[in-house]
Amino acid sequence: MQKIGIRHEDKTKWERRVPLVPDQIRGLIDSHGIPFAVQTSNQRVFSSEEMAASGAEVTDCLADCPIVIGVKEIPSAQFEPEKTYMFFSHTIKGQSYNMPMLARMMELKCNLLDYERIVDEQGQRLVFFGEYAGLAGMIDTLWSYGQRLSAEGYETALANIQPAHKYDSLADAKKHIAEIGAAARNDASLKKFIPVVCGFSGYGRVSQGAQEIYDLLNPTTVAPDELDGSMTSDTFVKVVFKESDMVEPIDASQPFELQDYYQKPEKYRGKFEQYLPNLSMLVNCIYWEPKYPRLVTKEAAAKLYDGSENPKLRVIGDISCDPEGSIEITSRPTDPGNPVYVYDTKRSEAVDGFEGNGPVIMAVEILPTELPRESSTAFGEALVDMIPALARHQLPQEFEDWELPAPLKSAVILHRGELTPDFKYIQKFL
Repeated sequence: MQKIGIRHEDKTKWERRVPLVPDQIRGLIDSHGIPFAVQTSNQRVFSSEEMAASGAEVTDCLADCPIVIGVKEIPSAQFEPEKTYMFFSHTIKGQSYNMPMLARMMELKCNLLDYERIVDEQGQRLVFFGEYAGLAGMIDTLWSYGQRLSAEGYETALANIQPAHKYDSLADAKKHIAEIGAAARNDASLKKFIPVVCGFSGYGRVSQGAQEIYDLLNPTTVAPDELDGSMTSDTFVKVVFKESDMVEPIDASQPFELQDYYQKPEKYRGKFEQYLPNLSMLVNCIYWEPKYPRLVTKEAAAKLYDGSENPKLRVIGDISCDPEGSIEITSRPTDPGNPVYVYDTKRSEAVDGFEGNGPVIMAVEILPTELPRESSTAFGEALVDMIPALARHQLPQEFEDWELPAPLKSAVILHRGELTPDFKYIQKFL
C-alpha cells in the first residue's frame, strides 16, 4: 500500500476542513493497512492529537508520500515531481486563475484527480460538500436578514441568530434557530415585515440543505404563482423556484421543455424579475453558466430599489457565488471574516456592511468550512471506500492501464502530466 499524505489547508485562514476525519483514517489503517501521514496545522478543526490518535503520523513534511490529498487548491510551489494529488482543482471550466497551477503540475508530470469529477454512470457527483453549503448558507442568510433589519432600526428576534461558524455545532445552530423561530411569531418588531418570504432558486442538494434550516422556522410553503403582496397571515413563507419558474421561451407560442432549455438556452429568456418585489430573502442555489439567462440582473435590482421607497427584498444569499453570474449584483466572493456587502444600485458598486440603497449580498465562497466537523465527516463518508484502490495500485505508464474504480478513474484530469482523454479540451485554456 502506498502512503497517503493529508496536507494542511493554506488557501485561506478560514479553511478548516479535511477530506478524511480521524475515525475514517483509523478504519482505513485497521482494515487495509494503508499508512497515513497528516501534515501539522494550527487551523484544522481536528487537532494534531486527534489525528495522531487515529494511527496516522503527524508531521510537517509529506515528502515520503506518493499520494497527497487535500480539499482546496495547492500552491504551485508545493507540488513535487510525479506525485499523485487529489483535491478540488477548479480547472474543469478552464478557470484562468488556476491554469498556472495546472501547467506546473503538467511540467512536473504529476497526476491530478478532482473530487468534482468523481461521478456515477449517469454523471452524478458522488463526493461533495453541497448540502453543507446550503446549511451554512441559510444560517448566514438568516443572520444577514436580522442584521439588516437592525441596521434599519428594527431589533427583531432574528437579530439573535449568529453566523454558522460562531456555533459549536450544527445541532446547536438548529436548536437556536428553532427557538428564535418560535419567539419571532410573537415579535412585535417583526410584524412590519410579515410575511417574511424566503425564495429558493433550485431544488438540488444545496437547496435542500438551505431549506432544512429555513424549515426550522415552520414556514408556510406556497407555489411561485401564489406569491403576491396579499399574503399577511403567516410569519414565515417559503417558495421554491424551478427552471420553468425562472425562464420562459422567447417564442411565446412554444411550451417550456426542460431538456430543450438545457440544450438550447439561447431560445429562452429570464422572467424571475417578476417575483423580486414579494421576496424578503432570495437564496440562490442553481448551477449557472454564461449561456443561461441571469436570475437577477443589475437592471432588475436598480428598478426594484430605485423604483420603490422601501423594497421588501433585504438579502440575497448567493450560495452558488458566481461573481456577476446568475446574480449579476454579486460583485465578488466573501469569506467568513467579512461575509456581506450591500450592492448599492445608485452607485453600482459593493459597499461593505448592511447599510445602503440595495440588498445585502451574502457571498461566502467556502460555506461548508463554517460547519467543518460535520461537513468533513459527510464528505469522508462518501470518499472513504475509494481510498484503498487509490493506495493499492502502482501508477502504470499508460492511463488506460490504471486500475481504478470507474467513478475514481473519471476524476483523473492528469496522468503523468498529460491531460486525459475526457479533459483534452482544457488545453485551449492553458
